[in-house]
Amino acid sequence: MSRPEGPTTLVVVGQGYVGLPLALRAVEVGFTVVGFDLDVDRVKRLSDGQSYIEDMSDHRLAAALATGRYLPTVDPSDLVDFDVAVIDVPTPLQDGNPNLSFVEEAATTLAAHLGHGATVILESTSYPGTTEELVVPLLEDGSGLTAGRDFHVGYSPERIDPGNPTWHLENTPKVVSGIDPPSLEAVEAFYGRLVDETVAVSATGVAELTKLLENTFRHVNIALVNELAMFASDLGISVWEAIDAASTKPFGYLRFTPGPGVGGHCLPIDPSYLSWKVRRSLGQPFRFVELANDVNEHMPDYVVRRLMLALNRSGRALNGARVLLLGLAYKRNTGDAREAPGTVIARSLVALGADLRVADPHVMGDAQAFTLVDVTAEELEAADAVVLVTDHDAFDYDLICEHASFILDTRNRLDGPSVERL
Repeated sequence: MSRPEGPTTLVVVGQGYVGLPLALRAVEVGFTVVGFDLDVDRVKRLSDGQSYIEDMSDHRLAAALATGRYLPTVDPSDLVDFDVAVIDVPTPLQDGNPNLSFVEEAATTLAAHLGHGATVILESTSYPGTTEELVVPLLEDGSGLTAGRDFHVGYSPERIDPGNPTWHLENTPKVVSGIDPPSLEAVEAFYGRLVDETVAVSATGVAELTKLLENTFRHVNIALVNELAMFASDLGISVWEAIDAASTKPFGYLRFTPGPGVGGHCLPIDPSYLSWKVRRSLGQPFRFVELANDVNEHMPDYVVRRLMLALNRSGRALNGARVLLLGLAYKRNTGDAREAPGTVIARSLVALGADLRVADPHVMGDAQAFTLVDVTAEELEAADAVVLVTDHDAFDYDLICEHASFILDTRNRLDGPSVERL
């Protein structure tokens, strides 16, 4: 296999929370980048210099476009003659099972344009075996080429953390793998131009499991403190004070905090990929994952139940009560509402007859199904209850505490006589 020294043309399939940062970073280090996405509106916005991801500013996008080396497109013919292609597409669940249709479609599309010496890398999260058992056969069947002999294939799990001011693509260590040593070398050389540190592992299955391990670890520990929060409330003990005290231990303890549920693409989905793979391949349940799923999936229901009990204590039914929900995004200071517990809570409150108002300065499209308001003294005073779901820094917490008659705080952000914590 031969290619020009240092790949120059990169295709990134998927221009979402993972693909767009990768594309812009690649432009900045000298690649010519084709950002391929099937969402026509998204591609148009990118072409017009409008970023829909808060971590990627319009200025940074405009700079990439100005180089003439970044092309957002929906046209597969623009993918011809690529040196490297990276697949960054969603891997959702469908009826509790992995749905890899987007990965399949991406691999099939790339195969039609795959040439000798090119490298294809999967970044989308999936179960161990996806790269070699699914992606490689699709690439070979669609191109007539042989992986390892004619082109390279690897897997590198994404580690994008939306809204994180410290850790981003460039300075987060990048786990890399290949289906054979030459593929690993090609994958590592590619990411070596983009990030400060690469971490090579021996096989794509190891890299795939690494990603699932990272998120399952978080998922299980969040479920632990969520269940503990429910029991502590029933026992009349502050779980938040206990967590603060435990966090002073300098060894053998990692801090996790409760919340209204888990969101984003990773935690509600990724551990289930691992559980599915274990059950399918080994015929055994992954009990920790299944228990964590049960606890975390029911946290929005618990929040609604706590609100109902609080209203009942004041002689008020939830049906007909005016409720102000603060935050729909799954994570503070971001507009990412993927799988967000806030939307589950909002829908449940509406279904139960609440007169719901929603405020979130970051979330746009996902909030359109609800009555949107600004957080004003008038809105706070008109609400029978305020529920803090996402603790964005943009909220005026002094104003909230001053004017709200009752606040259910799921994030331990507020203090005062009107505040009840999760």
